[in-house]
Amino acid sequence: MVTPEATPFAQTGGLGEVLSALPSELAALGLEVDVVMPKYRGIDSDHYDLEKMDARIEVTLNAKNVSASLWQHRNGRGARYLFLECDEYYDRQYLYGTPDADYEDNSERFVFLARAAIEVALARRIHYDVFHPHDWQAALVPVYLRTLYAWEPLLEASASVMTIHNLGYQGIFWHLDMPLVGVGWEFFTPRHMEFHGKLNFLKSGLVFADEVNTVSPGYRNEILTPEFGFGLEGVLQEKGLHLSGILNGVDYKVWNPLTDSLIAANYSPDDLAGKAACKDDLQGIAGLPRRPRPPLIGMVSRLSSQKGVDILEAAIPALMEKDLQLVLLGTGDARYQKSFLDISKRYPKNIGVFLAYDYGLAHKIFAGADALLVPSRYEPCGINQLYALKYGTVPIVRATGGLTDTVEQFDPEKDTGTGFRFSEPDPRVLTETTLTALSLFIENPKAWQRLMVRGMTTDFSWGRSAVEYLKLYQRAINVRKASLGNRPAT
Repeated sequence: MVTPEATPFAQTGGLGEVLSALPSELAALGLEVDVVMPKYRGIDSDHYDLEKMDARIEVTLNAKNVSASLWQHRNGRGARYLFLECDEYYDRQYLYGTPDADYEDNSERFVFLARAAIEVALARRIHYDVFHPHDWQAALVPVYLRTLYAWEPLLEASASVMTIHNLGYQGIFWHLDMPLVGVGWEFFTPRHMEFHGKLNFLKSGLVFADEVNTVSPGYRNEILTPEFGFGLEGVLQEKGLHLSGILNGVDYKVWNPLTDSLIAANYSPDDLAGKAACKDDLQGIAGLPRRPRPPLIGMVSRLSSQKGVDILEAAIPALMEKDLQLVLLGTGDARYQKSFLDISKRYPKNIGVFLAYDYGLAHKIFAGADALLVPSRYEPCGINQLYALKYGTVPIVRATGGLTDTVEQFDPEKDTGTGFRFSEPDPRVLTETTLTALSLFIENPKAWQRLMVRGMTTDFSWGRSAVEYLKLYQRAINVRKASLGNRPAT
């Protein structure tokens, strides 16, 4: 696998969580899994028990020689993580850019990641049956396998699977980066790498990959439409049966209120008493009145319009007319960071805001909140609602992508469902749905408890998703074999 991030080493969102859990689940099925990623500034070799390897990776980018040291970490669950140490590209405060702008050399940084990942295979003399790049930062791997490295005996039978975690981020750069990429201008066409006069990394990976998937069946269908395809719906439609959706999972060894050491008290569907202690703890951390009665809403999110934080922002005045509390954790666009900090100052007894990525606090929010708000404008899968379900924190979500796949609408007559959904990305609708949910919390605590328990007993473990990835790899291998069988004799 080739990825720009993996938890706990470096993370900005759900991609990191996937690359923490999925490799281990695949290893449990008998696969040998290497994960290649950058060694960012925060990845301390002592803290993460990294071992420096004797290999040195050399790549020439547009007549510029760039090298990287290679480090490894074995996670104790069968997967190996390989880190590319190249301070010129990765020794920075942030992964992809500051809160104000992306790094100007991101094209060069991630061209290097893709090239270096393939060079790792050559340097270590390892034949990989499948190269599995994740998102635009690694999307040139399938391109290189079929172009620059097409005739390498060690690689020519290797298949490629391209996973889209978020189609809204495509890695679009000016056309003069083609020499940096290193493939011929004959590939700068609408059928290959060109996108409205620019170079599109993600599109390139989609075109050249043997199989493409995204992270939920619902999102797989949405991205075939102009509304959610971000201009690539035609490319995706052409993949046909080679485009699939596999739902993300949860690592219940890490995310489980019965065993979680990061929360104030443990609890389970059979004994929910500890959740009250978690709520009291979260209220204390957020500086909110420590009272059991007012419903407490949590939100753990990147602060961007995609995540619907602007919808919540507009709904705050109406929500604050009710006796409720809100704790928000996240970083993102500078505008939203300032706005929510101002909002927390305006409502200090009702709202706590933490502008950070704090892994421990995230656990405390999932355990201590009564409900979790996920108002995304679009959501490829979403993983926070899965954590919330396990922790008995009822999700209130916009009905899109993986949120629709994983949260069943509460039906008061049948007493079924696991959460609440709303369709329109509108502050008024968000407010109405949230208040409907919280009225159940206040007026019918027994029905609310049954709702919690149904969520806690749903199974979104990675095991079944890993089996689907295994099938996907085999399909990619079969596609590659068929392609080799059709190759003209040389």
